[in-house]
Amino acid sequence: MTRIATLWILFAVLLFTSSSRSAEPTVQQSTVTLHAPTLKLTRTQGSNRFAEIRCGRLDKAGNLWFGTTGEGVYRYDGKAFTQYTVQNGLNSNIVWSILQDKKGIIWFGTDLGLSRWDGKSIRRVPFGSALGLSVASSPSLDQTLPEQTAVWSMLEDKRGTLWFGTGDGVWCNKDGVFAPFLENDKFLEKDKVQNPSGLKLKMVDDILEDRRGNIWFASGMPPGMEGLCRFDGTSITDFKPGGEKWIRTLVEDPQGVLWLGTRNQGVWRYDGKTFSRFAEQPGLGSPLLADRSGNIWFGGEEHKGLENRTGIWRYDGKTFRNFSTQQGMGKFGVWCMVEDRDGNIWVGTRNTALYRYDGRSFTCFSE
Repeated sequence: MTRIATLWILFAVLLFTSSSRSAEPTVQQSTVTLHAPTLKLTRTQGSNRFAEIRCGRLDKAGNLWFGTTGEGVYRYDGKAFTQYTVQNGLNSNIVWSILQDKKGIIWFGTDLGLSRWDGKSIRRVPFGSALGLSVASSPSLDQTLPEQTAVWSMLEDKRGTLWFGTGDGVWCNKDGVFAPFLENDKFLEKDKVQNPSGLKLKMVDDILEDRRGNIWFASGMPPGMEGLCRFDGTSITDFKPGGEKWIRTLVEDPQGVLWLGTRNQGVWRYDGKTFSRFAEQPGLGSPLLADRSGNIWFGGEEHKGLENRTGIWRYDGKTFRNFSTQQGMGKFGVWCMVEDRDGNIWVGTRNTALYRYDGRSFTCFSE
């Protein structure tokens, strides 16, 4: 072989290697391309004033995550916001719920199913065999949920089981296996869940584990409308305080009292024995938040249209304090409240607006 031929071969090999290597990061970059960080929560997806900040979550690193109904998810690292949308792997830009599990994985419940963030990228997770998450077999049930199933709520219990409230009932992930909670005998070690009322648990707006280990489900809009449901490890029981069928939010205070935010009858409490309507202050509504100091925060009572004229309320066990437009809150309806590691309270409203209360004043963090 001549020297010239050898040089041509080497050149071709180098050209091929270079082109292969240069193509690889291009593909990776296209899957993890992020919106440029911004000092304020900036809308890029064309959502209107009816869109809201629906949910919030503080992760183990101190970042705040906010899910919206039109703009995907925002992460706030204490300095700037980074937005994640379908362009970055989300199933949908409508996000109903956020959860971080014990392994550090962050799950997003959207109106088109599940996505999860592993610290590097977002991937879609069908309720089937994916990412090492298999599906339990059942002769009586088609285990494959439609990809467009909405995931309204999520919880990881003390044993590490993940719970997902979907439009087609509650699903669990136990030891890496997805299974429908009510219709699969693989969830319990000995038998199926006892369900004397024939509950369906569709459209569950919130899921909570209390200090006794009971799992509570807040049944939401039709076809849900089953009130408050409790799973004690063996059987599931439903309650309808005051006849209310639509429960929106659940929190447990430091004394173990369960607080319920309802659709039509304000706020209720359950002390483990009886339900009582909390009517000490008119104008209280959902959502609810129990902060680390023991205060209970309430959204203002809903009004027709976009506005929530009564802002938010804080109850310290004895007295109420109201925060409204006079203290710097926006006029739009409240849909989300979350506490950060410094004790600041973040409030998400319609019009995709975000506010922070630092104990003294409110600061707006949206455009």
